[in-house]
Amino acid sequence: MPIHPIDPILLSMPESFESRRLLIRAALWGDGAAVNEAVRESTAELSPWMPWAQHIPSVEESEASIRKSRLQFLERKDIRLLLVNKKTGQLVGSSGLHRIDWQVRKFEIGYWVRTSCAGQGYITEAVRAIADFAVQELQAARLEIRCDSRNTQSARVAERAGFTLEGILRNDKLDVQGALRDTMIYSKVRGVEYY
Repeated sequence: MPIHPIDPILLSMPESFESRRLLIRAALWGDGAAVNEAVRESTAELSPWMPWAQHIPSVEESEASIRKSRLQFLERKDIRLLLVNKKTGQLVGSSGLHRIDWQVRKFEIGYWVRTSCAGQGYITEAVRAIADFAVQELQAARLEIRCDSRNTQSARVAERAGFTLEGILRNDKLDVQGALRDTMIYSKVRGVEYY
């Protein structure tokens, strides 16, 4: 089935959608304080994997990051999504669709969870909902999850969410310490897992 090109700026895209326990929504100006609180709580767990978690940001730095994300969302260059517990209103973590190729309709799903919400299935739930959103709203042809081969928790999320391990790229990137790392690539593609 041919993919029809579209200028992504013309796409009408919902600002939010829901899973069973989560409100999954675009970042908004003013979200910096909640993101900062979650990152501060979770630095020890995030810093081995996330380059942006190597220092504890100020509230202003978190707000600046949120505002840049908001602009990228509006331009359809990157789709950062915040994960909010529907019952409590607490920020559970963040995810989104990144490294977007609109011609192919390829998106990479990234994610992190705040420490106090880890191990409760929130990220797997969010990844499933975001994958469905990408297919239904954005006509995704390919979804990827990439992670350091040593990040077993991230890999388990990909597997629980129904993604297939396509391979491991050896010596693909530098880790946060500057050492070579291997990257696991998981995917879902149109014609196999969807449609």
